[in-house]
Amino acid sequence: MTEDLLIRPVAEGDWDAVVAMESSAYSGLGLSEERTALRSRADASPTTCFVVEIAERPAGYLLSLPYPAGRYPDLGQVEGGGFPSRNLHLHDIVIAAAHRRQGLAHRLLAHLEKTARAQGYERISLVAVGGSERFWSARGFTHHADAAAVDAYHEGARYMSRSLTDEASPSRPAATPAPAGPPLPPEVS
Repeated sequence: MTEDLLIRPVAEGDWDAVVAMESSAYSGLGLSEERTALRSRADASPTTCFVVEIAERPAGYLLSLPYPAGRYPDLGQVEGGGFPSRNLHLHDIVIAAAHRRQGLAHRLLAHLEKTARAQGYERISLVAVGGSERFWSARGFTHHADAAAVDAYHEGARYMSRSLTDEASPSRPAATPAPAGPPLPPEVS
């Protein structure tokens, strides 16, 4: 599989696949966004949004953009152009159902971390949804109860972040295994 795997910036021809993957992952949670909102996230920061392709076809994607620490995008709003911030907000990471459990989310996350460091970001934040807090905790992300309420992302959503200056990184999970629990949600598999 690695011979035909490529992580690259999101291209114009990727949007049908990105929207389909996003809808498949988030519709059941009531969190799916309109195409224009998704595109606006990539337009706000094209150098931090990626597609992972296998055999020249999109198998997953990641959208991230500069956002003030403690805040996050409104799912129903189009981004206006990004924020000057040393915090990079990981808005979406989705792997197509046929390619889950192959380590693609880990590869996208490692690629994001490398890119973020090269561009001078100090933190990566996200909103964990669908029971994925355990997945993110195992990758060094911590919950911030003092962050803006994440009610729009539904019950159980957690604002989390991690420093890019720490030794642990998403590409190197924490040494302590995450506690046993329910299976990971499909969007982070």
